[in-house]
Amino acid sequence: MQPIIIVENLTKRYRNASANAVDDISFSVAPGEFFCLLGPNGAGKTTTISILTTTLAPTAGSAMLAGYDAVKSASAVRRNIGIIFQKPSLDMNLTAEENIRFHAVLYGLYPFLPAYALMPRAYRARVHDLAAILGIEKEIFNPIKTFSQGMKRKLEIIRSLIHQPKILFLDEPTLGLDPISRRNLWQYIRTIRAETGTTVFLTTHYLDETEDADNICIINNGKIVTYGSPAHVKADLVQEYLLLDAGNRETLREELSRLELPFVETPQFKVNLNGRTTQAIIQAIATPLTVLQTHSPTMEDAYLEILGKEKA
Repeated sequence: MQPIIIVENLTKRYRNASANAVDDISFSVAPGEFFCLLGPNGAGKTTTISILTTTLAPTAGSAMLAGYDAVKSASAVRRNIGIIFQKPSLDMNLTAEENIRFHAVLYGLYPFLPAYALMPRAYRARVHDLAAILGIEKEIFNPIKTFSQGMKRKLEIIRSLIHQPKILFLDEPTLGLDPISRRNLWQYIRTIRAETGTTVFLTTHYLDETEDADNICIINNGKIVTYGSPAHVKADLVQEYLLLDAGNRETLREELSRLELPFVETPQFKVNLNGRTTQAIIQAIATPLTVLQTHSPTMEDAYLEILGKEKA
């Protein structure tokens, strides 16, 4: 299947800069994929997204989205993407529906009409369906100023999906949301993906939000550091381990050495699996244990490991 996003040798150097903000990066995203672009501040994430969403021209290389060149066919690209920015970009003087209608008119989907009831049936059905999915159908005609932060985010999703984009860009979409609103928002995004097949392109500093991604691309200093599934990224960088302890620590220490199990005392015994299964290690240890904890790496573990190696 042809990728819906193709980035090849993308480079951006700002005027008078001593180094490239984005330095010859390449990756692709399949239709319907949940793709994450991660990196610390100043790594090149914002520059990359700005190029993909046609608000910034690259110095070299190319980006194709939904079959269109981001530079040569910027208007066509914009018709195929939706964007939710870090900060809400809603007009507080309008109702929720008026914000959606204004957005639809700007995209050239419908001619402007002064009332919701006068808009075409297709528009009204689309607004109703999306509002129902996100659970704000009762508030859709209320002024934005009455909306909570979570409701504003939901409205931005509706607005960004009203023109049925093939790709949805989420730039820190849950920034500033409370834990319940954050969890609910991700449930809504999962529902929308399941029902529409929309490709989701995410940047976030909440690394737990990337655990369900299909692929993750981590960049630093403008270059790709690692790229692949969450399991691939974690397996390459962070080992699974056990935390063990015993009443007779000297006996446990000697037994771990005899079994050739690498360990570090932290002060408990941190034992790398070293290619063995947890069950095999536990069965091999005869010393009575007082502590037994398994640790599987998270994306946060892998991410911090990557940045630590980059600094070293």
